[in-house]
Amino acid sequence: MENIKQIKKKRNKKVLKKQEKILVLNKKSLKTEERIVNPNKKTIKTEERIVILHNIRSSENVGAMLRTADAGGVQKVYLTGYTPAPYDKFGRKNTRLTKASLGAEDFVIWEKQESIFSVITKLKKTNYHLVGVEQAKTSVHYKKIKNKEKIAYIMGAEVEGIPKAVLNKCNQIAEIPMQGKKESLNVSVSLGIVLFS
Repeated sequence: MENIKQIKKKRNKKVLKKQEKILVLNKKSLKTEERIVNPNKKTIKTEERIVILHNIRSSENVGAMLRTADAGGVQKVYLTGYTPAPYDKFGRKNTRLTKASLGAEDFVIWEKQESIFSVITKLKKTNYHLVGVEQAKTSVHYKKIKNKEKIAYIMGAEVEGIPKAVLNKCNQIAEIPMQGKKESLNVSVSLGIVLFS
C-alpha cells in the first residue's frame, strides 16, 4: 500500500507534465500556433483574436476571463505584469484561478509575460489592431470597434484600469457606456461584453 508521500510525489509529477505540455504550446510562434480543442466540440472559424490581461490582481477574475476567452474563440491570452497564471514557476496549480476557469486553462493557449510592452511590440509587428477596453477622453463606444482580421483586446487592473503609457500604444480605446452611479463593471464582465458584441 502506497504511503502519503508516494501519492503526493505522483500527483506532483502529473502537474509538472501538464505544465510542460502547456509551456511547449505557448512557445510556438503566433503563425504556427494551434488551439487545443475538445474533440467532441465543433470548431468555429473566427478572426484571429488575442486578449492581454494586464495587472489583474484577482485569481478568480483571471479564471473567469480564461473561461470567457475559450467560449469566445480567442486564440491566445497573455498574462502580463502581476496577473497570476494557472500554474506557478514550480508547477503548482493556482486553485482559486482554476476553480473559476473550470479547466479552460487547458483549452485556451496562455502565456505569462512580465512586460506588456514586449507583447505589444510583438503583436504590432504582426499587424494586430490593439484595442484597450477603458474609459478615456479618446474612447469610442465598444460597438463602433470594427471587426479586424487580427485584433487584440487589452484589459487592465480592477481598480486602476489600463496605464496611460499602455493606452498610448493602442490603436483604439473602447468604452462600455455606464448608466449607474458606480460607473464600472467587473473586468471579467467587460471582457465578455466586448468579445460577444
